[in-house]
Order: sequence, then C-alpha cells, then structure tokens
Amino acid sequence: MTLRDLASYPAQEAFSEIGAKYHQHVQELSAGIKGQSFAYGDDPYQEVAVFPAQAPNGVVLAFLHGGGWTNGYKEWMAFMAPPLNAVGVTFVSVGYRLAPQVYWPNGVQDAAAALRWIHDNIAEYGGDPERILVGGHSAGGHYAMWLAVRDDWQSALELPLDIVKGALPVSGVYDFTEGNGMPGRPRFLGDNEANDLDASPMFTLQKMPPVLMSWGEKDFPHLITQGERMEAIYREHGGHTETLVLVDCDHLAASYACGDAQQAWLSGVTTWISARNF
Repeated sequence: MTLRDLASYPAQEAFSEIGAKYHQHVQELSAGIKGQSFAYGDDPYQEVAVFPAQAPNGVVLAFLHGGGWTNGYKEWMAFMAPPLNAVGVTFVSVGYRLAPQVYWPNGVQDAAAALRWIHDNIAEYGGDPERILVGGHSAGGHYAMWLAVRDDWQSALELPLDIVKGALPVSGVYDFTEGNGMPGRPRFLGDNEANDLDASPMFTLQKMPPVLMSWGEKDFPHLITQGERMEAIYREHGGHTETLVLVDCDHLAASYACGDAQQAWLSGVTTWISARNF
C-alpha cells in the first residue's frame, strides 16, 4: 500500500515546541515523495516504508525516525529517499511503537522485527539482504546503534548475527546511566531502573560493525558529549568508527541535512560506504 495518511495513526503524545516545528518541516520536505508501506506486525506503527532506487547498487539503509521515543512516523523520513536513491541505495524508513503505548525494550524489538521483514523481502525492491545498514536520527539513532552492537536479538528472529553490516546514527543517544547529561530520564525506559544500562549501547558492546556517527555542530551539548564518548569507547574496544560533524547544524538541521544532496552527510555516507564495499 502507499504511505499512510498521518491522521490514520492512533494518537501520539502532544508534541513539544521543538517537536511540532520538526513535524511541520519534515512533512513539507517529504510532500509528494512516494513509497510503499508494508506491515511487519499488527499495529499501525509496525510498518516499514520502502523507497526503491531506479538503479540499485544493492546497499540497503534501514532508517529509524526520532521523536523522543514518544513521537514520530515512518513517513517523516521520506525526504531522505531521493538523494540516497540517486546514488543507488534502497531506502527503508522504519516505524515502531512509541511510549507510553509500550516501554523498553518493545520499541527496539519492533525495529528488530522490521529488519527481519527487510531481510526476507528487500530483494524484490533492488536491495541485497546481505548489505543492510541501519541508521536513525536522535531516538532512532539510539535504536540503530543498539541493534548494531548487540548480539542477543538476532537468533530469536532466525537472522544472521551480522545482519547489520554497519551503522549510521545521527545525533544518537548512547548512554542512559547516571551522569549522562540528559535533562531527564526518558519515559520509554519504564519503571525498571535496570533498563537504563540495558538500553545504553555505550556500555553493552557485544559486537562492533563499522560505524559512522554524525551530529550537528550546534546539536544538544549532551548528544555531542555522548557521541564523542561513544567514539572513544568504540575505539578502545577495537571497533572501527568515524565521525561527521555537520557544520552549522542544530539538532533538527542535522536531520534535514540527511536529505540534502548539497550537505556533507550524503557525500560522507557515500564515501564511507564505497570505502568499505558493503
């Protein structure tokens, strides 16, 4: 089916001021861009949107939207598809259930189930199931990194351990433990304080595919700090990581840059992919 009308979704939490601004702008950026929606579960949020490339090179980027784990739609990220499709990448925007409908780890389990759908079906749309990269912005960047570095979710879905060949988090969150710099404890973690560590990719590294982490030069300070610490810890453990600081971008502009062929994110990602021959 075609992309959903956002009004067809069950209600979300009220947007914050910054969330409302983002919601409005990405709808404008994504207007008129066509993709196909496919369900991987029974809930309306358990869907992916596929945007095939006209001349696919096999690389697949599964991308998770942000929204503080309480807001967001897979349709938000449609604006990223045209420039990625133009360089041969099959783009898939991943939806997932939100808090307070569900709490940790249900949202990231949804994302994992979406990867199962992608692995099993993406060849029909020009993608190679053995060349899947995972990315996301903000909350989506958190889920992307968690999926990339953990080895305890693939077997239950009968997926290869190395299904995620690389990760592309943008302005991601990597630490929910005490002293992480965040203004508060996110609601999606629920009441169990043990979730804070389990949800923190920074401290639960089990495998380390190549990672290209990006954030805005004017991003939220705690996200810049977390990104720098994540890079250092990844390297200390022998992982391969690179960083891309998006000049003059705040938290929202870092996302917008991902769909702008004139910005450094696309050229940086294209070079990074080519250098690793994913």
